[in-house]
Amino acid sequence: MNVTMIVDTLWVVLAAVLVFFMNLGFAAVESGMARSKNTVNILSKNFIVFAVSSIGFMLLGWGLMFGGDNPIIGTQNLFILGNSNLDFYADTLTSDVPFWGKFFFQLVFCGTAATIVSGAVAERVKYISFIVFSFVLTIFIYPVVGHWIWGGGWLANLGFLDFAGDTVVHSVGGWAALSGAIILGPRYGKYDKNGKPKAIPGHSLALAVIGLFILWLGWFGFNPGSTMSFQNPADVVHILVTTNTAAVAAVLTATATSWIYIGKPDLGMTINGCLAGLVGITGSCAYVSVTSSLIIGAIAGVIVVFAVLFFDRIKVDDPVGATSVHLVCGIFGTLCIGLFAQEGVTSLSTVNGLFFGGGLSLLGSEVIGIIAVGVFVFASSALVWFILKKTMGIRVTLEEEVQGLDIGEHGNSAYPDFAIVAPITASDNGNGDKVTAISPVETSKPSSTTVSPDAAIPVVNRAHPGAKMTKVTVVTNQDKYTQLQTALDRIGITGLTVTNVLGYGMQKGHMEYYRGLPVKTRLLPKVQVDIVVCKIPVDTVVDTVRKSLYTGNMGDGKIFIYDVENVIKIRTGEEGYDALQDEE
Repeated sequence: MNVTMIVDTLWVVLAAVLVFFMNLGFAAVESGMARSKNTVNILSKNFIVFAVSSIGFMLLGWGLMFGGDNPIIGTQNLFILGNSNLDFYADTLTSDVPFWGKFFFQLVFCGTAATIVSGAVAERVKYISFIVFSFVLTIFIYPVVGHWIWGGGWLANLGFLDFAGDTVVHSVGGWAALSGAIILGPRYGKYDKNGKPKAIPGHSLALAVIGLFILWLGWFGFNPGSTMSFQNPADVVHILVTTNTAAVAAVLTATATSWIYIGKPDLGMTINGCLAGLVGITGSCAYVSVTSSLIIGAIAGVIVVFAVLFFDRIKVDDPVGATSVHLVCGIFGTLCIGLFAQEGVTSLSTVNGLFFGGGLSLLGSEVIGIIAVGVFVFASSALVWFILKKTMGIRVTLEEEVQGLDIGEHGNSAYPDFAIVAPITASDNGNGDKVTAISPVETSKPSSTTVSPDAAIPVVNRAHPGAKMTKVTVVTNQDKYTQLQTALDRIGITGLTVTNVLGYGMQKGHMEYYRGLPVKTRLLPKVQVDIVVCKIPVDTVVDTVRKSLYTGNMGDGKIFIYDVENVIKIRTGEEGYDALQDEE
């Protein structure tokens, strides 16, 4: 074994390990941008998808991708397991890296494409259905596209270029994710009755940022490693710098765009912006100058912000923005090859794009490839999703979705010692003091009465003698809060105190398992709603609550009724009935 083979093999193995490490990055970003009740499910999917990808790509995927020069699909030496004739692949990709080194490098790319799908279908897809889809994607759909472009197929013969996988990896994963998100439909509660999208915040931006930095690190293996050789270090470091330059440019433009358009520098948009820049440069990193990479990243950072908002508006619910990052920016990055490619920037760049005198030839090839891959992957993925939907089903039950896939699908939770907090919206149109959320922009409002810090506290006593006040406390399942609030709004209740609590009654909690052993009685997350009424009859409130919550099953909740001796409004000193009235 000569020195060149040793160096190239070490380089490819190092790069492959960095790309493998990106699985942790995807797991962290996806789980951080999802709700805590689905964390186990998302982490499990990111484990299982690489295992499934490895088996599928080993059984048949590699052979379909690199098995001969048939323009459509590999047809020769398809099965590498137990194959003693692996010399057939001696010159595939490079002759300086042993077969299994080349295989592993391509395997981690295949796994990345499958992982992209996980984020877009998060929080409502069946675990088993996701596993089956991932297997089909990696054993057939991904390898076919890979053969067209990297395996000597018809797009490669047409002159289509994709250095590190803007189309082969990111667009394939993005088209598959888009089809899944459409067929699954949006998460429960994502859209209101008028079809307007509602925010469903992830549970840990800290975890998402950690995942982002892991992905950013992994991209330094993803793009430079695609040289498959270290014989020309100048090429490797050029790709390293174009990759990083696009990322930092996109971070800045995505932050600025969200700041201008949304009103705040949204961290979630910044995270997706960085990923957009990395995706946008992936296909062209070896073919463009550092200056061009700056422009490409800057544009990608703007595009991804509007792509996220666009998919929300058309009711394609993607919890982590995978379609915006990988599909939209993957397509954009592929187009950039035809626009910004510059002959001679590396030893690998031999053709000019439109902006450097190359005319429309390369750009035309890129457009044809984008369309062909999009049609094939979206149609084939949609067919697989549809078959799964009609057979084993692809979506969990509404009860499981509301409770969280961690319990419903896996029987355990990521944070067993913490209460899961349900989103709560204040009500403001009935009896009692208004509950007003502080605006993220406006933190104060003018008042007709100005009181100095040392002024005497006003004392006003206009209580209605004999006005009976009653406290009604309702404890019920968190998922029923919205319907309860709506019902109370209708009868004019405004003064709500809402608390997320833990407890159990006859239900005795839910059964969880840890390493196969049962965990005895876990407290269930509940919501407690406290109302003090005077003007509205207690019977009316009770009847409204019962009609709103009744299903006849355990978990409907309980109503507690207490006498209230007095209520004092701190700001005005009003007491009793007067303290409960609306402020003008």
